[in-house]
Amino acid sequence: MRTDLFDFELPADSIALRPASPRDSARMLVVWPGGVLRDCVVADLPKWLEPGDQLVVNDTRVISAQLSGRRIGRDTEPRIEATLIKRLDGSRWQALVKPAKKLVPGDRVRFGNEGRVCLLGHLDAEVEHKGDDGEVTLSFSFHGPTLDQAIADLGSPPLPPYIASKRAPDERDIGDYQTMFAVNEGAVAAPTAGLHFTPRLEAALRAHGVGLHRLTLHVGAGTFLPVKADDTAGHKMHAEWGLISRETADALNAARAQGGRIVAVGTTSLRLLESATAEDGTVEPFCGDTAIFITPGYRFRAVDILLTNFHLPRSTLFMLVSAFCGLEPMKRAYAHAIGSGYRFYSYGDACLLFRARE
Repeated sequence: MRTDLFDFELPADSIALRPASPRDSARMLVVWPGGVLRDCVVADLPKWLEPGDQLVVNDTRVISAQLSGRRIGRDTEPRIEATLIKRLDGSRWQALVKPAKKLVPGDRVRFGNEGRVCLLGHLDAEVEHKGDDGEVTLSFSFHGPTLDQAIADLGSPPLPPYIASKRAPDERDIGDYQTMFAVNEGAVAAPTAGLHFTPRLEAALRAHGVGLHRLTLHVGAGTFLPVKADDTAGHKMHAEWGLISRETADALNAARAQGGRIVAVGTTSLRLLESATAEDGTVEPFCGDTAIFITPGYRFRAVDILLTNFHLPRSTLFMLVSAFCGLEPMKRAYAHAIGSGYRFYSYGDACLLFRARE
């Protein structure tokens, strides 16, 4: 499909720079099949679900993946900014760097910020490989838990560029950019639909008879990127690592056999569930990478309802929600949201989408 079909105009003041407080006070636009719209808040979520429905949340935890440093060992020492995007092994990471033109394989980068000194001293890395679009492989001088601690000490939360370009990350973001479910470290972007949850909302859902299950998908930086190809067939997705346990798969299959619906909290949960589900609708345990790219025409096998934020124009995520509800209904829903003052993107409001039936 043509990428420009998924374009829309978004006023700059629609982009949220801070989350709602309390989190479940964020607005929620309900989109029924056919495009019927209702304006609510996230705290209303139990009213829109039925006893026996099963929520699936992503329990990934965002690491301090934004590192600042300088190239060393040559005549000049230019500043280098790196965003870690995927762990390769105990000492190597794939990263996006700026300015990439300042680095070649064999260069060394020393990371560290003035006023924030790692207990282990500085953190050095060698550029092992350089790919396209600023992507490099960094081989660090530390390994395993020692490297993890150094990154935690020296790094900062990797706020999306549409927020970071408007204000600097601060101490509030350390807590704001984690969901209440975050336990398994490895993401470089938050599964932002989960940011709307509070213990109060979870208790209300359970009291209503709605189950809650966890999976892990370590969200990569590719989630921020618009599709640059003119046609969706020319876009290559970044792979992300995910895990669905046997216990979670069995619980979801048992609930569906009794008529319960699967409610994905976020596109990350949806993408992993769809990657793990067989043609007959059986959810299987999963451990490995997924690069699933969902566009209109995709036949959903697992997910019936999706809670998600409002996404970027021409992004893979807007394409996904258009596949879930239909392109024209989603364009109308987004136009309504913009006109009604909904807040967009990672710290923004939510929409609750009921899947269009074939």
